[in-house]
Amino acid sequence: MNFAAMMVVAIGIDLALGWPDALYKRIGHPVTWIGALIARLEKGWNFKGRLRRLRGVLVALAVIGTTVVIALAVQLWLPSGWPGVLIGGVLAWPFVALRSMHDHVAAVAKPLIAGDLPGARQAVSMIVGRDPSQLDQPGVARAALESLAENSSDGIVAPLFWGCVAGLPGIAGYKAINTLDSMIGHRTDRYEEFGWASARIDDLVNLIPARLTGLFFVLAAPCRARALAVMTRDARSHRSPNAGWPEAAMAGALAIRLSGPRIYADRVANEPWLNGTAPDPRPADLARGLALYRRAMAGMTLVIGLVAVLWSVS
Repeated sequence: MNFAAMMVVAIGIDLALGWPDALYKRIGHPVTWIGALIARLEKGWNFKGRLRRLRGVLVALAVIGTTVVIALAVQLWLPSGWPGVLIGGVLAWPFVALRSMHDHVAAVAKPLIAGDLPGARQAVSMIVGRDPSQLDQPGVARAALESLAENSSDGIVAPLFWGCVAGLPGIAGYKAINTLDSMIGHRTDRYEEFGWASARIDDLVNLIPARLTGLFFVLAAPCRARALAVMTRDARSHRSPNAGWPEAAMAGALAIRLSGPRIYADRVANEPWLNGTAPDPRPADLARGLALYRRAMAGMTLVIGLVAVLWSVS
């Protein structure tokens, strides 16, 4: 089956509809179903004592395995040819988030550009983990742009990459891994050991997509040479083995600095700057970042479409 064509169908539906509120209220969302399974297993298996890390490994494997097996069974049931591609694209649609990512960041940009800092802080609190009450205008802009860059990788490019590789098991399995990481892959007393496997697996499956996302931002940048130079120089200084690539590419593309020190609920994280000699982002840079995002995602879609065409004629 042409998995790349399946992903193009999913992208088209997502751009047209997003995930409608009425549908969410009626059936929820596949990621919330996965999250409910993780929460139930975590509650029963994450307790202090011996073998805590092993219990976390088993939970990660159980969640990923269950998701992949169900998705594989559904994919094997699909008809062959274009009917199967179309149905598979509809089933992959919930795991694609191009529209919602844009909408969440646009919701920050609108009040920030209008000078409504409290409204911008409230909107950015929906997409970042740091304390928004401590953020000034550049801090809000920086947080939103970092979220846009990182989530372009793990919320869009990575699931589509694995969907192109393996179809429904690829895209659904990736979302299971990413949801595990977001829920239990934290460096806290509760999750340091139990979420170890989830965090490491997430790092592994994002290695290629993160670098592809950075490349898409570079190709969409007004000055590609500068974006590429900043990405290749600064990406590895990020705390994450993957997030630094799209974030550094965006910093170079917009000629601003990103990352740096930030305040979370209980601690201050002294992170290094990406493109540190550049100025802080201004409110207008959020609009520029969204335009860069649109161009980069259009480039990604074009690449997937070309893969689908080559697949169909091979």
